[in-house]
Amino acid sequence: MSKWNLLAFGVYPYIALAICLLGSWARFDLSQYTWKASSSQMLSGRGMRAASNLFHVGVLFVLAGHFVGLLTPASVYHHVISTENKQLLAMVSGGFFGLLCLIGLIMLIHRRLTDPRVRATSNTSDILILLVLLAQLVLGLLTIVASTGHMDGSVMVMLAEWAQNTVLLRPVEAAAAIAPVSLVYKLHVFLGLTLFVLFPFTRLVHIVSAPVWYLGRRYQIVRQKI
Repeated sequence: MSKWNLLAFGVYPYIALAICLLGSWARFDLSQYTWKASSSQMLSGRGMRAASNLFHVGVLFVLAGHFVGLLTPASVYHHVISTENKQLLAMVSGGFFGLLCLIGLIMLIHRRLTDPRVRATSNTSDILILLVLLAQLVLGLLTIVASTGHMDGSVMVMLAEWAQNTVLLRPVEAAAAIAPVSLVYKLHVFLGLTLFVLFPFTRLVHIVSAPVWYLGRRYQIVRQKI
């Protein structure tokens, strides 16, 4: 195992997570008014609903699939499904929802770059994060194509071992587990980790926001003007 593999997949995950947590905390503490999605729907609603729904439905299912697929131990899912069938299920479901997400994302990028009003209110980070997400989605779909060459689930097992060893704070074992996989998988994982680095500095922060404080807020009294 090379030192670069250890740095990229053994050490970098913890650096990315630390930046994500500390950066998010600092932004929320020091600049709460920037903690938002900066919706542009009021500027131009044309095509926004379809694009947003396709993207968000797709990305939610893709993220849930990654979370369950990578972090569920084989000893648990083998009671329900074999490794080979689990890979096939991941390829079919991931491909379907990944394509939905990709279509929605392309529509959102086109809207942001071509609509004059939306483009005028977009900053560099808004466009950058969309392009990074596009690259990540394309890499993810390419991994499905690559997976057709080995339907025994071996690569899926190695990726799961990397994720589980990372969570269990075993960087050397994690890096060793992912070392044999092909480049397209490594690029997908590395760019996914980089999204954690970018998270605190972009509109992605709205992912972890929920208006729970509204549940305890007093009613507002609105009187009709006579």
